[in-house]
Amino acid sequence: MSLRIYNSLSRKKEEFIPLTPNQVKMYVCGVTVYDLCHLGHARAYVVWDMVRRYLSTKYEVKYVQNITDIDDKILKRAKEQHSTMFEISDRYIYEYQIDMEKLNILPADISPRATAYIPEIIQMTEAIQERGYAYFAQGDVYYAVEKFLEYGKLSGKKLADLQAGASGRIDTAESAKICPFDFALWKAAKPDEPYWSSPWGNGRPGWHIECSAMVRAVLGDRLDIHAGGADLQFPHHENEIAQSEVVTGQPLANYWMHNGFVNIENESGEVEKMSKSLNNFKTIRALLEVYPPMVIRLFILQSHYRQPISFSEEAIASTTKGWETIQDALLFNRDFSDRLGWQDFIPKTKSELQASCAIGEFEQGMEDDFNTPIALSVIFQIAKVFRAERNNLAHGQQIKRSLELLYSEWQDLQYMCETLGLKVQDIQPVQDLILEEVMNEGKKIEELIEMRKIAKQNKNYVEADRIRKQITEMGVNLVDLKDGSTHWDWQE
Repeated sequence: MSLRIYNSLSRKKEEFIPLTPNQVKMYVCGVTVYDLCHLGHARAYVVWDMVRRYLSTKYEVKYVQNITDIDDKILKRAKEQHSTMFEISDRYIYEYQIDMEKLNILPADISPRATAYIPEIIQMTEAIQERGYAYFAQGDVYYAVEKFLEYGKLSGKKLADLQAGASGRIDTAESAKICPFDFALWKAAKPDEPYWSSPWGNGRPGWHIECSAMVRAVLGDRLDIHAGGADLQFPHHENEIAQSEVVTGQPLANYWMHNGFVNIENESGEVEKMSKSLNNFKTIRALLEVYPPMVIRLFILQSHYRQPISFSEEAIASTTKGWETIQDALLFNRDFSDRLGWQDFIPKTKSELQASCAIGEFEQGMEDDFNTPIALSVIFQIAKVFRAERNNLAHGQQIKRSLELLYSEWQDLQYMCETLGLKVQDIQPVQDLILEEVMNEGKKIEELIEMRKIAKQNKNYVEADRIRKQITEMGVNLVDLKDGSTHWDWQE
């Protein structure tokens, strides 16, 4: 069994072979820090965190995710709030880190900020210009896309089919361009904007060159994996390739990976792409006020990372029930290990875990281009076993599996959940959980007994018998007393 990854560049699944044995260099395009992160950001960074975690079970992974802290949108927000670019960036970096921590997304090994790599950006721009792929015009430096004959190889787009102004980052009024699709590597300083000195005068970098320069500075000329959202495939990643490969003379990344979009169900029940232009985006912060973080994480992982996902109240409600099943299973060790004597058992080694049949099935899914729906189906199979055994113990019954097998399965479950970044958060004390569960079950039985009593009074004996059967199937003994009352207790 070997890992196969869908490579956006070749448009097919390929066997994953790292550049250096047992090591992986992975770069993910990070957030532009001018606002709170939304569900689209959550989808991207949960996905790449999942990929990183799984790769880390087999390789030594160096994971880099940049921060864009100089951009037109940041400058616009600073002007609106009578602040500075640096204050806006620092504020939203902090907010971003809060959201990521709640979603259990591991911090990057390196998080380079664009403003800390201005010398490297200038140096790379100079190298591109020296090789004849860039030109100076009216204080700006532009990349001449027509000179890079492979331009469009990642996105499949042709220059003749492209439209200027892609992603809203190209100013179509820039008459200094030779070709309307050329993009800025360096922008001349404008009044009241931050700037740095350069061979072309005071200015600041363009968006695309930032990533190319940071990648080369922290990871070298070639990567194993370059990843990001599908919206970055063009023009950002296409432009990164054009910039980096004319300087290094070799492929920027062996594997290009892109996660799918997030769709939102509107008030009319129609599904539409989430975007700020439609004013239908949902911030992570707002979602976390309503739903537990692991529900959001599980919702994202329930779909294959390359496919679009549709957010709706119905979908998230279903995910909530799914997470409750997994959470109950993860809590089983804490709630019952003393009672079952698990503290005396020897935990599995990593090699013993990976030899498990359940983990083997889990990895079969993950090895097929990180197919988390298949991997989660294995987790749910085991989680349902623990929910049944929890009910047995709560009702005073014997567990069905052997203690050794149950402990082995719990370790498998924990390993798989850790690999997907699913963990229990903000839980009640153990005894409170058990007491609440038993009390809720008892309250439900009392309600059913009252319904049965009313059915008998109305001489609806069919309904009364149906309710008695339902109560019995819940593991309860019913005894009708002579005074008309009903006594109940748990079956042995």
